[in-house]
Amino acid sequence: MKTVDARGLSCPQPVLMTLDAIKGGDADELEVLVDTDTSKENVVRAATSQGWKYDAVANEDDDGFRVICTRE
Repeated sequence: MKTVDARGLSCPQPVLMTLDAIKGGDADELEVLVDTDTSKENVVRAATSQGWKYDAVANEDDDGFRVICTRE
């Protein structure tokens, strides 16, 4: 699993980092860490637009969200 840590970054940076990881093609599963609800929603939308699905969105308390995406 590849991890994309986009905490502390504002959109569109988390989305661009997620798309770079997807297009890198070296992982079938991504863990994306973000710290705002807007970034979480945008990352999920970007991943699904690339044919990936998101398996889980976990609220990490004060640290934000962990989005797990897998290649379909």
